[in-house]
Amino acid sequence: MGIDQTALKSPPLGRSSLYLRFLSFRGRGRPIQVKGVRKEVKKVSQEKIIKKTKRRVIYSCLLAFVAFLRLLPRRAALSMMRGLGGAAFYLLKSKRLRTLKHLTAAFGHEKSPSDIRRIAKQVFSNFGAFAADAVLIPRLVGNGIHKMITAEGLEHLDNLSRSNEGAILLTAHFGNWELLAAWAAKQGYKLKVIVAPQTNPYINRLIADMRRAARYESIERGNHTREILRALAKGYSIGVLIDEDTKVDGVFVRFFNQWAHTPVGPVRLALKYGLKIIPLFIYLRSDDTYRVVVKAPLSLVVTGDKSRDLLVNAQECSDAYEAVIREHPGQWLWVMRRWKTQPKGETLEACLATIRN
Repeated sequence: MGIDQTALKSPPLGRSSLYLRFLSFRGRGRPIQVKGVRKEVKKVSQEKIIKKTKRRVIYSCLLAFVAFLRLLPRRAALSMMRGLGGAAFYLLKSKRLRTLKHLTAAFGHEKSPSDIRRIAKQVFSNFGAFAADAVLIPRLVGNGIHKMITAEGLEHLDNLSRSNEGAILLTAHFGNWELLAAWAAKQGYKLKVIVAPQTNPYINRLIADMRRAARYESIERGNHTREILRALAKGYSIGVLIDEDTKVDGVFVRFFNQWAHTPVGPVRLALKYGLKIIPLFIYLRSDDTYRVVVKAPLSLVVTGDKSRDLLVNAQECSDAYEAVIREHPGQWLWVMRRWKTQPKGETLEACLATIRN
């Protein structure tokens, strides 16, 4: 007589003792140590409680800090966060060394060690300022975000709006990309952005709420192709950042003369549905205002060789954001492990063959 497997899926609460005894028989009537199982279940439950408590504490602290920052005038908030960023350069040794290592790999042949160290300090200071403005987005939008942001190349976005056409908007972990999205939404451009979810669900919800308050929505990275297609069909553009080495489908392209594994989903989408890829970036100027630069749509290569087309057009995307990073090296997130994954064997040979061709 067999065991009903459905009975194993969800034991009734309050009958854990009977359930554990039921599990102790394995066909031949040999019991397992129920006491040990109870201890293991209790241990797992305690770990979950501790993990959830830690997340709530971190979230509460962050919420309090955000509330405090929003009480300050923008100039004071920028000054404080720049100071914290500067302190982080010295306190966070591993991130400091990684930033210096990556900057040296990219610019070591053209910049001195002192210049590279100066740029690294700028990175930490600038991202402190970017964090301050990201927290202040609700106020900045309410006070007239256009007063602190000027733009060039808007005709490329205006053309999309007039034709109610969706496109891929390509940017990077460069400048204040959260502010860029809020500005685009405030200008009336229909936008949704692809984002990586935070490991802390409470912080994830906080950030999602902030984005909705700024009139743009996010789509979590993963299997959400249908949601993206529905948005494109309604004339929404999809904002993407593909300058990060992540565990998604990708190809290897050259970035600062080194191989970099690059997500290829947006390029595949553009090639399949005939979408434009429009690069746009935002950078902070010396007077604490921002400049948005919208580039002309990339000239996508379509030869019929799908693998090669993906690689060539992904390289075009990489070249687009490398160019703006070269202009403002202190405003890209150099702490990322951009060159973590490297091609080997047949993959490397295929990459080299594409470059030769």
